[in-house]
Formats: sequence, C-alpha cells, structure tokens
Amino acid sequence: MRPVSPWIEKHANLIPKGQPVIDVACGGGRHSLFLLEQGHEVLAVDIDTSAIASFEGRRGLTIIKSDLEGAAWPFPLESAGAIVVVNYLWRPLFPYMYETLRPGSILLYDTFALGNEKYGRPRNPDFLLAPGELIERLEGAFDVIDCFDGYTEEPVPACRQSVAARKRF
Repeated sequence: MRPVSPWIEKHANLIPKGQPVIDVACGGGRHSLFLLEQGHEVLAVDIDTSAIASFEGRRGLTIIKSDLEGAAWPFPLESAGAIVVVNYLWRPLFPYMYETLRPGSILLYDTFALGNEKYGRPRNPDFLLAPGELIERLEGAFDVIDCFDGYTEEPVPACRQSVAARKRF
C-alpha cells in the first residue's frame, strides 16, 4: 500500500474526534486506515471497493460502494466531522461535500493541478485544478487553515493543490 499523503498526515490532528470522517474515492483505503488508527470513525466511499474490501468488518470502518460521478451523493446534510479527498477531482461534488460537513468541521483536500502533465497522470486538464481553483471553490464558507499550490517532490514529483479548511458556523 502506498504511503499516506504527507498533507493528510500533517493536518489529521485538525479533525474533530467523535464525528464521522468521509474518505472520498478511498481506493485501497490507505487514508481510511490511517484515520482509523487516529481513532476516527471512517466512511470509505468509492465506485470500486474491491481494493479495500479485505478491511471490511474493522471496527469504526464502513465501506460504501457508490458511483460518485453518476449516482446520487450518498451522505445526508451536516453528517460528517471531516471529509478527506486525495488524488481525486470531480468538480460537481464540491457543493455536496460542503453541505455534508457540519459547522466547524474540516475539509482536507490534496490533488493534482495544472502542470502535473509534465510528471505523470493525470494529464487531462479536466482532472487538474487551475491555479488557485481549490481555494476559490471554498465559496467563502470556509476558513483556510493551510494551503499549497505548486510543485512538490513528496510523495512523488507532481504539481498539486492542497487545502486544510474549517467550515464556518
């Protein structure tokens, strides 16, 4: 399993205890498992849950199979204490994610940005954030705690945008 995103590891301490954390497009579950180890209840969602299926039954982990790009958003309003998204971008989900977060909850987002096509996948601009786009998409409903927009070598050379933000009350 690949290592946890340095961004998520750095900011996981911001996530409130005792509230569910949604791991959007969880893939193999590296962030879900990391957050479980931090004592959080985790809702791991992906269209293909086969890579995380072996962890089914772990205390505090709920695996949800859902087509996030073609089906209804599977979470109710203000039901999560945090949402974590790594290496995934589907712009139509932003409003749903925001509505799912409770006031005072945390959004940790870490994905690829324009310029990444020089270093690897994704190369399609539909899946790369424009300069400053992630911050702009917070719609004034969040207080930005930390952000990054640029080239990084960790965990691999890439152009990324990352944000740690708290939903306003």
